Amino acid sequence: MEAWIHDLLVQLALPKFGLSTLFIIAFISATLLPMGSEPALFGLVKLNPELFWPAVLVATAGNTLGGAVTWAMGLGSHELVNKVRQSETHVRALAWLERIGPKACLLSWLPIIGDPLCAVAGWLKLPFWPCLLYMAIGKLARYITMTAALLWLFPGGLNY
Repeated sequence: MEAWIHDLLVQLALPKFGLSTLFIIAFISATLLPMGSEPALFGLVKLNPELFWPAVLVATAGNTLGGAVTWAMGLGSHELVNKVRQSETHVRALAWLERIGPKACLLSWLPIIGDPLCAVAGWLKLPFWPCLLYMAIGKLARYITMTAALLWLFPGGLNY
């Protein structure tokens, strides 16, 4: 099993697989798994500066679709969570999210709370397409900002 995983990672690391690997990493990192896609995006763009916009758009698409899966997971868990009463803080947070609606998904780019926010939006049965649109806008802004900032901070690359 370990050899299979190593071979897969070696194949996905090849330049011709760069965008597909970035898509998978961005997709997985938008679920509730603790993973960040920014280092992969930065590395790909640093090695291939001409791929800045394709890489940013692929990362945005993967991360947005991952957010959609998280939204669906939240929707699916609606009944389970509904059975368990939560704290006053939880009730206030849900009231805030219901008041703001799908626009709250603009914050899906935030570390720690962004992905669970997508799940809660699904749990609250907020409209899918507006949530997806706001997720995409927030995630696109994050990728553009983070990648541009990293390229500016490390113009010569990272030397070890």
